[in-house]
Amino acid sequence: MKKFLIAGLGNIGPKYEHTRHNIGFKMLDFLAEKESLVWETAKLGDVTTHKKKGRSFLLLKPSTYMNLSGKAVKYWMDKENIPHDNLLVITDDLNLPFGTIRLKTKGSDGGHNGLKDIQNVLQTTKYNRFRFGISDEFSKGRQVDYVLGEWTTEEEKQLPERLEKGCELIESFALAGVSRTMNQFNGS
Repeated sequence: MKKFLIAGLGNIGPKYEHTRHNIGFKMLDFLAEKESLVWETAKLGDVTTHKKKGRSFLLLKPSTYMNLSGKAVKYWMDKENIPHDNLLVITDDLNLPFGTIRLKTKGSDGGHNGLKDIQNVLQTTKYNRFRFGISDEFSKGRQVDYVLGEWTTEEEKQLPERLEKGCELIESFALAGVSRTMNQFNGS
């Protein structure tokens, strides 16, 4: 069975639960609820497994806090013998309009500390990342408050449909491959 590690980035604790920065956790929680999966607290994070059409998805919500996500990602890649090509990291992106989804196979960290740590620990910029747009609707000097802020009422209304679309992207990544998935979902 082909294995994939789907790492949703976020920060642990109720203080961060409904923040924009926690979209990775929110996406995986949505998928887990939809598929009736049960989370288990394990080393460096909460994990659960989703099986579909001969593929095994190890879902990971690192407990290392956003800025140290690399340690958890590497641990689970090594433990489960998952190659870089089968890693998908879900993160928020200020450079995309709210709800826009984009899959990339490599690139810079874009100033995102979670991606920066993963890049440092894995020693490569070549890993798949699923960027979820949170927009940049903040005034100068307020970026941290914005990403650690909660969704607006309007965003909350739109989130379920966007999360559903994100779950489709995750499954397509493993079932149809990265190129096909990028063609189908990028910009949607």
